[in-house]
Amino acid sequence: MATVRIPPVLRPSVGGEKELSAGGASVGEVLRAVALSHPDTESQLFAPDGGLNRYVNVYLNDEDVRALDGRETSLGDHDTLVILPAMAGGSR
Repeated sequence: MATVRIPPVLRPSVGGEKELSAGGASVGEVLRAVALSHPDTESQLFAPDGGLNRYVNVYLNDEDVRALDGRETSLGDHDTLVILPAMAGGSR
């Protein structure tokens, strides 16, 4: 099972956990497993079309999955996914 690191903004949706273990052969499968186990995360992780929410960045062992094969990126049992919500802001 892969380890999924949960950012503070999503922790209330997963019972306060900082890390979860989830099974799946790809990034998409692991994130779907998280969403199935913790339904409140689904709208935060996925867009209505089923793709990753554009406001969420996902890293596999410190590499942005968008630079790899996106949701189809293969995972091993000892891999770590880090979910980072995109931050927006600035000055006026």
